[in-house]
Amino acid sequence: MTNSLSEPSTNGPLLFAHIGDLHITQAKQPNYVDFLSIVAQLETECGSALDFVVLPGDNADNGLPTQYKWVATALKMLSVPVFCIPGDHDMEQKSLAGFYQHLQAESLPLSRVIQGVRCLFLDMSGPGSGGPDFRLGDSQRQWLVRELAIARTNDERIVLFMHSYPADLTDPQETRFVNELIAQHDVVLVDMGHTHYNELANDGHVIFSATRSTGQIEEGPVGYALIAVDEGQVSWRFKALHDAFPFVLITSPADYRLRRDETPVPLGSVEVRAIAVGATAERAVACRLNDGDWVPMILSDDRRSWVATIFVPSDDQLELTVEAIDVSGRPGRHTIQLASAGIKTRARIKNGSDADAIGAWPENGILGTQLGPNRNGKPTS
Repeated sequence: MTNSLSEPSTNGPLLFAHIGDLHITQAKQPNYVDFLSIVAQLETECGSALDFVVLPGDNADNGLPTQYKWVATALKMLSVPVFCIPGDHDMEQKSLAGFYQHLQAESLPLSRVIQGVRCLFLDMSGPGSGGPDFRLGDSQRQWLVRELAIARTNDERIVLFMHSYPADLTDPQETRFVNELIAQHDVVLVDMGHTHYNELANDGHVIFSATRSTGQIEEGPVGYALIAVDEGQVSWRFKALHDAFPFVLITSPADYRLRRDETPVPLGSVEVRAIAVGATAERAVACRLNDGDWVPMILSDDRRSWVATIFVPSDDQLELTVEAIDVSGRPGRHTIQLASAGIKTRARIKNGSDADAIGAWPENGILGTQLGPNRNGKPTS
C-alpha cells in the first residue's frame, strides 16, 4: 500500500519508520489501538521528515480479509508512502491473495530508489508452503541479482527488506546465495520483523535490524523504530510510544556498535549530522563530546538534517550527544559512543543470522533478552 510518493527532501539521509509485526486480529484488541496510536503519532509528529513507513510482515495474524481491512483502514491516516511485505502469518490461508487484495500492497519483489538508496522489498513467505517455510524461489533470486547489478552500476547503496534473517530461509543453499550476494555488494542494511524483539547485528559489512512486534509483545513498551542510512552509515533508535518529542537521531557518525568496517574511525575534523522529529519546530540544536562545550548545529540544505563540524582530539572512546530544543522549550537528546582504534572487534560469524548480534543497548531500546515466540517465548500455560 503506497500513499502519494512525494519525497520530503533530496540529497539527505534516508529516514524511515518501522512498525513491527502487527498480528492484527480484531479492531477492539489493544494491539490495534496501539497500531492506531503509532500511525497517528507518525503522521502528526514526524510528518514529512519520513521517506516512508515499512510493515515487515505478519500484518494479519491469520491472513484473513477482515484483518487486512483493519490494517488498511489505519494506514489511510498516513500521508507518507507505506511499503508492506508478508510474513508467515500472512500465509496462514496458504495464499497471499488477501494481502494483495485488501491491503492493496504493491506486487513483490519491489525496487524503489529513495534518497539515492536502492530499497529492495522481498517476499520470503509467498514462495513457501505456509508457516515458517521461508523461501525466495528462482524468479525472485534472479530478480535480486539483476537489482544488485543495477545498484552497482549506479553506485547506489542497498537496503533489503525481508521478514526474517537470511539464515531462516528453509533451503541452506538459498541462505548461502543471499549471504554471498550481500557480501559482494554494497548492502548496508537488512531490515526485518519476525523476532518480536528489538535486535541489531553487525557482521562488519552489513547491519541487520529487527524491530519488536506491535501485536504480540513480550518485552518492553509499545513503539516503533526510526532508521536512517546516511552515506553508508546506519542509525537505528527505538521510539517508545510514550516518549516525548522532539526525538533526535544521530545519523553520522555511527555508534561504534553499528560502524561498518569500511567506515573510518572518526578522528580530527568530523561532521556531525542528526535529525530531530516533532510537530513543534526546533529553536536550537547543538552537539558536544562528553561534557564539553555545546557546538551549535545548522539546518542543512535538505531542510531535515542538522549539521556541525567538531574536532575529535584522539581515538579514545568518546560520547557524542546531540540535543534539540523546540520553540516551546522541550528538549530531546540522543547520545552515542564513537568508535576508536582501541576497541577490539570480535570475530565475525557472517552467516546471515543473529550470531553477530551486538547484545543489549537499553538506552537505544534494545534489552537483549530476546523474548519472543521464535526464540525465548514465555510459557503459554
